[in-house]
Amino acid sequence: MKLVTFAVRRAEGHLVRAGVLLGDVIVDVDLALAGQGREPVASGRSGGDSSLLRLISGGERVIEATREATARAVEKGTDRLGDARILYPAGDVQLVSPLPRPNSLRDYLVIEEHLRGVIAAGVIKDVPDEWYRIPAHYKGNIDEIYGPDDTVPWPAYTGKLDYELEVCAVIGTPGRRIRVGDAGRHIVGYTLYNDWSARDIQAREMSIGNGPGISKDFGSSLGPCIATPDEFDLRTAHLEARIDGEVWSAGTLGTMQFSFEELIEWTSQEQTLRPGDLLGSGTIGKGCGVELGRWLTEGCQVELEAEGIGILRNRVGYRGQGPRRAVDIVSRSEECTATTSS
Repeated sequence: MKLVTFAVRRAEGHLVRAGVLLGDVIVDVDLALAGQGREPVASGRSGGDSSLLRLISGGERVIEATREATARAVEKGTDRLGDARILYPAGDVQLVSPLPRPNSLRDYLVIEEHLRGVIAAGVIKDVPDEWYRIPAHYKGNIDEIYGPDDTVPWPAYTGKLDYELEVCAVIGTPGRRIRVGDAGRHIVGYTLYNDWSARDIQAREMSIGNGPGISKDFGSSLGPCIATPDEFDLRTAHLEARIDGEVWSAGTLGTMQFSFEELIEWTSQEQTLRPGDLLGSGTIGKGCGVELGRWLTEGCQVELEAEGIGILRNRVGYRGQGPRRAVDIVSRSEECTATTSS
């Protein structure tokens, strides 16, 4: 199942809803449920926005109810509930980040081929011994999240902007001190993650022994969906990055020094993982420009694609001009987060 957040244009502005992508049709989850006499799982109020974060917080029971109700709506061709539309051709709506404001974002570095690549590029000197022993991570900025078709800012302070081709595991079921054998059931699905990087600033920050900071904080892209584990094969799925249509990076996740299940076990030792927490894989081998000796240019188009997830497409802005979102949902995402946590 492919869980999406989509925006529908209305006279008074966009309505942002939680949905499921089935082929070339997007199904409004709560309206599909309502059409079958069932309670909503993604919205806090009738007729307003709905949220994937609220949906996945409901656990496995809600995920299965969503799967069943949306499949039935498509099978029966149930297009409307009163004046409200249940089914949309995918081309009629705008996808946004599936989690416009995730609960947290942790990015790990667990793919050795990438690590060797950045050593060859002169970014770091060698592989630290501790890399083989513990899965370290940094915290991303959950307030600067971009989704499909958004223009990502080129910060005025960098001359070397880079993309990074990654996958995030999305936590659905909360837990603490989770054993590796139980960790899989805490993952609701996977999404593509572009960990945008200002490489010149990153090198300066990390030379201090701290960071990254503003070299990463200006933006992360997520999407186009959260694919449940039955949709996405971590071991074999083909991943690709294209810049202005040219393939720069291609491959699979490759050998992970620590699996997502091991990341969950390590991270949850003395903190609770919660729905909407994101765990990034780190970049795949040759999955960024710095490993290739190539750099993005202002105004270029960057596409990340993963078999089973889809295409995450962004335009890079012009230096210092700031972002431009396909749909302005920043204030809405804050409202949804507040509603979900209440």
